[in-house]
Amino acid sequence: MSFLAVALGGAIGALLRWTLGEVVPHGSGFPWTTFAINLTGSAALAALPALDVVRRRPALAAGLGPGLLGGYTTLSAFAEESRTLLAHGQTVTALAYLLATLAACLAAVAVVSHLHPPAVAAAPAAEGGDG
Repeated sequence: MSFLAVALGGAIGALLRWTLGEVVPHGSGFPWTTFAINLTGSAALAALPALDVVRRRPALAAGLGPGLLGGYTTLSAFAEESRTLLAHGQTVTALAYLLATLAACLAAVAVVSHLHPPAVAAAPAAEGGDG
């Protein structure tokens, strides 16, 4: 069941990411769309342990985590956009993109994780997850 949940979630996440890229293309400057996708995906992934229904249903956790959010977020586009910026001589923009993405995604995870009550934050580790 988890296999199907991941497959369905991944398809939906990938379609959502593609749709956002079509609706809000970033042009030749800073890749704002991919930045926003990775930022919101990181925050959403950090929020999943706070949802009791997600913790109680492994297939739902798999479908939403590695499935939906795994399909939605994108390391490959982040890396390719960084490479493209460097190849076009936009070194400052590339470095800003690399550092801003890392810092913003880590900050989003930290902020969202601190919004969980202590018992909820400890639950994934107690359940064998990687909290």
